[in-house]
Amino acid sequence: MKKFILCIILSNTLLLNAQTVKGINGEKNWLKSWTNFKPKLTDYNEPNEMLTGVIDKNTTLYKKNIYLIVGKVYIANNAVLTIEPGTLIRGDFDTRGMLVITKGSKIIANGEESNPIVFTSNKSASERKPGDWGGVVVMGEANINKFGNIGYLNFNLDSKFNIYGGENVNSSSGSLKYVRIEFAGGKNRGVYDACSLILAGIGSGTKVDFVQVSYSKVDSFEFLGGQINMSNMVSFRANKDDFDFTEGIQAKINNSIAIRNSYYSDSGKSRAFEIDSYDLVSNADLTKKLTKVVAKNITMINEDVENTDGLLREAIFIKENAYLEMSNSVVSGFNQCVLLDANLKINFDNLEKIKFQNILLNNCKSYINSEITENNKQLESWYNNEKFNIECSKVANILLFMELDFKNLPDLQLKNNNLLTSRLANN
Repeated sequence: MKKFILCIILSNTLLLNAQTVKGINGEKNWLKSWTNFKPKLTDYNEPNEMLTGVIDKNTTLYKKNIYLIVGKVYIANNAVLTIEPGTLIRGDFDTRGMLVITKGSKIIANGEESNPIVFTSNKSASERKPGDWGGVVVMGEANINKFGNIGYLNFNLDSKFNIYGGENVNSSSGSLKYVRIEFAGGKNRGVYDACSLILAGIGSGTKVDFVQVSYSKVDSFEFLGGQINMSNMVSFRANKDDFDFTEGIQAKINNSIAIRNSYYSDSGKSRAFEIDSYDLVSNADLTKKLTKVVAKNITMINEDVENTDGLLREAIFIKENAYLEMSNSVVSGFNQCVLLDANLKINFDNLEKIKFQNILLNNCKSYINSEITENNKQLESWYNNEKFNIECSKVANILLFMELDFKNLPDLQLKNNNLLTSRLANN
């Protein structure tokens, strides 16, 4: 496949400026204190309280206790689960523990920067692996694009508690802030995969910010319809997608990170962003909203830059009938940056749904392509327009980012340096 690159050296140009900061940003490294990039080595205290069955009354989890999620734990009957800052909750491996916030109920998990809430495996530090437990599911009452505005989650959930969706776009399923979810996404009875954090049909009143998902066996974050505005999200070493958007989700995501590693990636499906409106068109009501993602100041990085082939797929995969608007973002170290599904016809209407503005594509082998290679010349012509300001560079990650120490604390803000860039064009 041809690389789209024509060298136009821009010397003495600051990559960062007040108008267009590319990638994540902040007055400080906002990953400090609440994240953990070495959870395999972290010693956690043993549980002294169990969570089981159906919780149908308002309940608070306290920092003084260590909780174990055993089997499916349902927060039901419009109950509110409140979790104190600093609380540790461990998912049981034997029963693939899963916390399920059912439609109409809420979770209030507001940690603090120096006192995050942690969901993790109940295995010892030396034995933890992706998929040790089921993860966290939050279901809401907002619109999805399935017929009747109703969806049903599998994962062997009780049929009384697996329903999501509705018509209350402003509804709230609670809040998640300064929360970590580690080693989740386990197979259920060897059949169904559960993602680490599933947000299904949640309304715009739900608050989700500063959430890190690490070592997920499947997707880190999966969004099934609804409406959300989120920021400061981190996906670290997911086996499959970092962020999966579908079923008509109206999502705004800002200042967030996907960190991929080929060793932990599944060969069939391992993208930073996967965006579609349905699994099968026959399952979707196309009179309802299509999936739309507005993404600003996103950083997507392959930390294993010596291996961009094999298990590591494209950074962004977009299917037909879906929208993406991405601006002020960085993609670094991938074999492919953006790949369009074969069913996505390359015409004006469809390209207007996929917008890129002020993007840096670094150290990638190819840039914006289609699964149908004959479409690539048309894509080149479209995205080579200067109005998009899509730039390419060939710079080692260590020279591009502030700090790449994933064993301790990375800082993935771009260095304020001069950078030789080039325009997208056919070589």
